Amino acid sequence: MALDERDFFDNKNETRTDKLTCPRCKRVNEYQMRWVVRTRKEPVPAGADERDRALFAKLRDYMIRVDDAVTCKTCGKKFDIPSQHSMVFIQQGAEQAGLHAQRKT
Repeated sequence: MALDERDFFDNKNETRTDKLTCPRCKRVNEYQMRWVVRTRKEPVPAGADERDRALFAKLRDYMIRVDDAVTCKTCGKKFDIPSQHSMVFIQQGAEQAGLHAQRKT
């Protein structure tokens, strides 16, 4: 029986800041955006067949942005976040390095 993609990942909601430029007033501000962080489960889930094991070996951790628009802090106009920022792959070790940097400051 083939497993669903949800069986391979753990989901965690997270809020991160990013600098965006308002298309109307052209000012750069930092905005809070909600993300769903999907991390791969360590052991292969029970009930996985050969196809699922091959798929599991290729999976990577990634984040999906939940918010599609933000309101400019300067002019108050609502604008869309560029779509190329809607999904981001997480590199192995990058999360741990970020945590260490946050602890030092």
